[in-house]
Amino acid sequence: MIEKETAHNAEKSKIASVFMRRLALGMRLQTDPSVVYALGKSYRGYLTRKDLSVNSPYNTYQNKGLPPTPVASVGLTSLRAALHPASGDSLFFVAKKDGTHAFARTYKEHKNNIKKYLK
Repeated sequence: MIEKETAHNAEKSKIASVFMRRLALGMRLQTDPSVVYALGKSYRGYLTRKDLSVNSPYNTYQNKGLPPTPVASVGLTSLRAALHPASGDSLFFVAKKDGTHAFARTYKEHKNNIKKYLK
């Protein structure tokens, strides 16, 4: 999922860190690439709220833990990021228009980032 979440190698260890922290806390990963994979050919190039409810073991918005199998081929940078996640306390991230991500420690910060970067 790290591989599909960002094309920016410098961010991969931060994203891995968020995933590891969420798993350790028993939180759902809530990552879009898992839903894109679950939708398969019905994916239209964007996700809707309805898409986030798709009934699939790959849907990390609905299911805790990791999907049953990888959702993409993994590159070396993503593999290294998973093995050596960045330190930090972020639990959330949102994609910005330039493809990088804004990271947040709290849900309140995350909601502010959503307003700032997605509206």
